[in-house]
Amino acid sequence: MQIIPLHPNDRIQLKKPHPCGSNVFLILRVGSEVRVICEGCKRDMTLDRVKLEKSIKKVLPQSEQE
Repeated sequence: MQIIPLHPNDRIQLKKPHPCGSNVFLILRVGSEVRVICEGCKRDMTLDRVKLEKSIKKVLPQSEQE
């Protein structure tokens, strides 16, 4: 498995949506666990990096970010 380069303030799109309906998340902190905020409901979550990397559909390019 290849390690996906993640950085704070990146936005990622996941394969499955959050219960609020949004599937875009903002990365706050990166390490063995990754802290993200849902863009839809602003819920703050800490997820295991390996599990998160498996569920990433794509890292959104800078043109799609504000």
